[in-house]
Amino acid sequence: MPCALQQPTLHWNNLKMNKSLTLLGTALLLASSASAFAASSVDLTVKGLITPNACTPTLSGGGVVDHGKIASKDLVQNNPTSLPRFTLQLTINCEGLTAMAIRPIDNRAGTSTGSSDFGLGLINENKKLGRFYLTPLNMVADAVAVQPIASSDGGSTWYAERLWELQTLWGVGALDDATALIPVKDLVMDLEVATQIARADQFDFSEEQPIDGSGTLEVMYL
Repeated sequence: MPCALQQPTLHWNNLKMNKSLTLLGTALLLASSASAFAASSVDLTVKGLITPNACTPTLSGGGVVDHGKIASKDLVQNNPTSLPRFTLQLTINCEGLTAMAIRPIDNRAGTSTGSSDFGLGLINENKKLGRFYLTPLNMVADAVAVQPIASSDGGSTWYAERLWELQTLWGVGALDDATALIPVKDLVMDLEVATQIARADQFDFSEEQPIDGSGTLEVMYL
């Protein structure tokens, strides 16, 4: 009799085990299907912020630095040649106090002899002619003297920077604090443009070659 009582119990446990395995298999199948579905889709978010204040940048002289014709014999053969420096005035007028920065764009990307400077184009098919770079001077924001600052992380942090470079944002800071971007309405500064021709003994100047530097200064709202 004790054995007869044990058989149904064992048989029931087997049924229960089979049922549990079936449910477990179903759960795994559903989880696998959900995972496969998630891997087949991706979300796209469009964000932004419309600001009521617009800023207009202006460069004196139409933003043109013209070195005229330079005799190739006057270029240094075994070292770079620095051309005379030009100074342009950059003015940025905003409709109200605005947190903004300048994003430099090299329109001759890949042609500069300096990794953080603007290029002068290619000559003799594939040779880099040289570079030019900008130095901000005499900065005044809303009738108050300010200092040039820069950010290499998209505007999250700022630091004092005497020489503005590509791959950074250019901004304005108070004289006693280079770590914070200050909003401005009217900004005026001198931009010193320094141009340098690479060593001349690598080039063929049997024909005239153009100095073809070009950059864009884009106002970004932060």
